[in-house]
Amino acid sequence: MKITVAGAGYVGMANALVLAQHHEVSVLDISAERVAMIRQGKSPVRDEGMERWLSEGLVKISAFSEASTALCGAELVLIATPTDYDAEKNFFDTSSIECVIDEVLEFAPGVDILIRSTVPVGYTLRLRERYGRENIYFAPEFLREGHALHDSLHPSRIILGDKGEAGRRLSGLFLEAAESDEVPVLLMGPTEAEAVKLFANTYLALRVAYFNELDSYAAIRNLSTEEIIRGVCMDPRIGDHYNNPSFGYGGYCLPKDSKQLLANYEDVPQNLITAIVQANRTRKDFIVGEIIKWKPKTVGVYRLTMKKNSDNFRSSAVLDVIEKLQEYGVECLIYEPTIGEPKFRGCSIVNDLVLFKRLSDILIANRWHKDLEDERDKVYTCDVFGRD
Repeated sequence: MKITVAGAGYVGMANALVLAQHHEVSVLDISAERVAMIRQGKSPVRDEGMERWLSEGLVKISAFSEASTALCGAELVLIATPTDYDAEKNFFDTSSIECVIDEVLEFAPGVDILIRSTVPVGYTLRLRERYGRENIYFAPEFLREGHALHDSLHPSRIILGDKGEAGRRLSGLFLEAAESDEVPVLLMGPTEAEAVKLFANTYLALRVAYFNELDSYAAIRNLSTEEIIRGVCMDPRIGDHYNNPSFGYGGYCLPKDSKQLLANYEDVPQNLITAIVQANRTRKDFIVGEIIKWKPKTVGVYRLTMKKNSDNFRSSAVLDVIEKLQEYGVECLIYEPTIGEPKFRGCSIVNDLVLFKRLSDILIANRWHKDLEDERDKVYTCDVFGRD
């Protein structure tokens, strides 16, 4: 089968690579730089598995920035373009998806369209009505940044928003691409599938917020966060995972998906979803307050990325911490090797680690790193377990 994947981010590239094991795959992306990287055997996103597969040529994929070329002869189009949250509209910006659909209608009319981008609840059915097509489908993804290829090869579950033959056929593509045996497959309505994605990520945000608030309590009461978390998480109903305190939940998915779910509630009674969104703001305010207690003139921010082995700091909680510190008149320096510019959001980029440490009164790090060991006494972090 000839498959075109629109979007060369984590989701699009992971899908393209695993499907290319058995099918002819083309990637369509508006970025000429990303297209050039793929053609050169380089990954446009940081992911150890993707980097190895591309550099070693373990599968063959084509890449184009022209829709007419990428869609020529396509039998299936996967859409994995960004759907950033628009705070003013209180809704996802789905224009990138609709742009691709318009191109599909022009260059590959009649082909099946499978959306893998995160969308509002009810979006797929609205698209079907708008375009007068029933063969627009939705399948949520559950990939971690930096581990997207691994998670595509070893999926926790495959969910397809169609209960009929199309659902079985499309889910079969991902089942065929998986290395794990006996992957659970769930076929459901498209609106239910959309809800699964938002509720899953909002639950993860809830868990992060819970352990962050536990850490805030322990800090104010001068208690051991680590001891409390270990004791709580020995309960098998709670489990010893996703429990490492941070500056707040961040990254590409959790902030926007929790806000989108809240927007989808509209007239539905709720308290918890609002609390999850508000808790993240409260946590970042607390972090800033703790840093201010050091009375620093210059704060050195060690890395903006939220996760290890990631080059993505979109919606990072660290960015909000920096902004709030600047409101207090505190100068911030940033050590972030993924940024090549001298300035970022009014902060100087200092990627000479020795100089960065010397110029900083206090070093803050969302995640601990051995680079900071020699300055441990002036490091502020909430990282207890040394993992994401």
